[in-house]
Amino acid sequence: MSSAVQKRRPQTAQQFVLEELRRAITTGELKPGGPIRQEALAARFEVSRVPLREALKALEAEGLVVHHVHRGYFVAELSLDDLEEIYRIRRLLETEAVRMAVRRMPDGTVATLERIQRKVERAAEEGDVAAMAAANRLFHFTLIEASGMPRLVRLIATLWDATDAYRSLYYAGSPHRKQAVREHRAVISALLHGDEEAAVRRLDEHRAHAVAALREVLDVGAPEEG
Repeated sequence: MSSAVQKRRPQTAQQFVLEELRRAITTGELKPGGPIRQEALAARFEVSRVPLREALKALEAEGLVVHHVHRGYFVAELSLDDLEEIYRIRRLLETEAVRMAVRRMPDGTVATLERIQRKVERAAEEGDVAAMAAANRLFHFTLIEASGMPRLVRLIATLWDATDAYRSLYYAGSPHRKQAVREHRAVISALLHGDEEAAVRRLDEHRAHAVAALREVLDVGAPEEG
C-alpha cells in the first residue's frame, strides 16, 4: 500500500474504504458508469469484503454508486436532468451560505481565497486537471464554510461529491479552465467590496457556465433550431 494511502488511513477499515472509494469516484479515477470490482478493491485496500460492502452501501445512499441485481455495484452515471437538478439545489443552498459568509466574513477569509486562487491559476496554466479540481473545491468551500453553518456545508458537500467526477472531465478543456479563473477573480472582487448581491450573481453565472460545460461532457445538447 502506498505511503500516501497509509497517511490518509483513518481509524476504522470501513471509514478508510469509504474515504478512498469516494476519492476515487470524485476524482474520476473510477469512471461514471464503470463497474466496481470488489475483489480487486479489497486486495488493493488490504481489507475484507465486509467493510467494503458497508462502504458501498453508504455510497449508494449518497447516490455515488448504484447496485444492479446479479451484476454488482457501478459508479453512478448522471443524466443532464440529474445534473441540472443538483445544480439547482446547489444554487438554493449556496446562495444562503454565501450571503451569510459575506455578512460574517471572518478575518483573513479573502486573503485565504487569494492564496487558493493562485493555486487554481497555476494548475490551470499547467493543465493539471486534478490539481485544479482540488484547488477549485477548496476555493468554494473556504467561502461556504465562512458562513459558520456546518450542517449546510455538509449538505452542499454531498451535492459536490455527486458531480466531482464530471467537473474533472470538463476541466480537461483549456477554455473552461480559463473561464473558471476569470469567474473566481470576479467573486473575489465582489467580496473585497463587500458586495453581497454581486458575489451571489457571479457565483450564479459560474454555476450556469459549469452546467453548460457538463452538457458538452455528456454530449447532450439542446436540439438544434431550424
